[in-house]
Amino acid sequence: MTEDVRLRRGRGSLGFSFFVQGVTFALLVTRIPAIQDRYGISDGLLPAFLAAVPVLAGVSSVATEHLVKRVGPAAVLRWAQPLVLLSLLGVGAGSAMWHVAVALGAFGLSVGALDASMNMLGVSLQRAYGRSIMLGFHATYSLGGIVGASAAWAGAHWHLWLFTSYLPAVVLLLPLAFYGSRFYVGRRGEGEVPEKGLGAGGFKLLLPLCLVMACAYIGDSTVSNWSAKYLQDVLGSSEQLATVPYNVYMVTTLIGRAVGDLGVRRFGAVAVVRIGTVVAAGGFAVVAAAPGAWAGMLGFTLLGIGLCVIVPQTFAAAGRLFPGASDTAIARLNIFNYVGFLIGSPLVGGIGDAWSYRGAMLVPMALVLVTLFHARSFGSQGARYGVGHERRAGDRAVDVGRGGNEV
Repeated sequence: MTEDVRLRRGRGSLGFSFFVQGVTFALLVTRIPAIQDRYGISDGLLPAFLAAVPVLAGVSSVATEHLVKRVGPAAVLRWAQPLVLLSLLGVGAGSAMWHVAVALGAFGLSVGALDASMNMLGVSLQRAYGRSIMLGFHATYSLGGIVGASAAWAGAHWHLWLFTSYLPAVVLLLPLAFYGSRFYVGRRGEGEVPEKGLGAGGFKLLLPLCLVMACAYIGDSTVSNWSAKYLQDVLGSSEQLATVPYNVYMVTTLIGRAVGDLGVRRFGAVAVVRIGTVVAAGGFAVVAAAPGAWAGMLGFTLLGIGLCVIVPQTFAAAGRLFPGASDTAIARLNIFNYVGFLIGSPLVGGIGDAWSYRGAMLVPMALVLVTLFHARSFGSQGARYGVGHERRAGDRAVDVGRGGNEV
C-alpha cells in the first residue's frame, strides 16, 4: 500500500469515527426527557446526573494523556468507540436508577478517551497532509449529530422504548466503526517512542487556547440548552417552531465546517477564527435584541456559522504549537471542552432567572469575543507548519511525502 493510499484510508476511517460519535451523542442528549421519565429521575437530581458525564469525561481525558504514551491514540480510539456505543445501549436497557447511573458513568469515561484520541489522530493526519483538514472531520461530526437527532425524533414520534430506539444505531455502527479502526493512521513507532511533555512553561503557552475552547463550548451549550426555551418563552414562538433553532444551528455548523478548510488554506487560521468569532458574537447580539421569533432564528443561524470553526482550529493550533507533544496538548485542551459545557448552561440559566434571558445572551457573546484577544495563538511562529504553509493547497503531494514518515 502506498503512503498516499494509507493516508486517504486513515482520513476516511477517522472521518467515519467522528460521524459515529455525532450520532451517538445526539441520540443521548436529545432523549434526556425520556431517560428522566424512564428511570424516575427528579428535576432536582437530573443536573447531577448530567454534570457527572462531562466531569468523568474530563478525568478520562487526563488519563488518556498518559495512556497514549504507552499504546498510542489509535489503539485508545479503537476500543473507546465501541465502549461509548455499548454505554449508550446500556442507558436504554436498564430499569433501576443505579443502572442508568452506571451506564452514564461508563459513557462519560469512554467518551473522554474517545474525544481526546480522535482529535489527536486528526491533528497528526493534518500534519501529514500539511494543510487544513480538521474542519472536515468536525463536519462529519455535525452530520452525525443531524442524523442522530433525526433518529431520536423518530423514536420519540413512534413512542419507542429507549432500548429499541438505540439498538439499530448500535448494531449498524459498532461493527462498521470497529472495522474502520483497522485503517487509523498513528505515528510510526508510537508506544515505543513516547512524546515529550509540554516542557517548562508549556501549559502557560497552551492556556489561551484552553480559554478559547471553554468559551466556545459555553456558546455551544447555550444554543443546545436554551435556544428552544428562549424562542418560546422570550420571543413568543410556537412550541413547534421552538424546536427549529437547534436543527438550523447544526445544519449551519455542518455547512460552515464543510467549507471551512478551504477558507483556512486560502486566508489562514487566524483570519478564519477572527471572522468566525465576530459572526458568532453578532449572532448572540441578534438573539438578544430580536423583536420576534424569526429574527431570533437569524441569530442562531449566525451562531452556527461563526462558532463552527473555532473548536476544530483550536485543536489544530495546539498541535502546531507543540509539534513534539501534540497528544499531551490535545488531551489537556480537551478538558476545557467539558469545562465550557459544565459552565454554559447553569451560567445562562442563572442570569436569566435572576435578571433576564435577553441579558443572559450577552454573557456568552462577551466570552466568545475573548477569542479575538488570543487569535494570534492560532498561527504560532514556532509551529512545525503554520498558517502560511496551509495556504498552499497545491503542496499536498510534497507535504504527504514529507509528513508520512512522522504520522
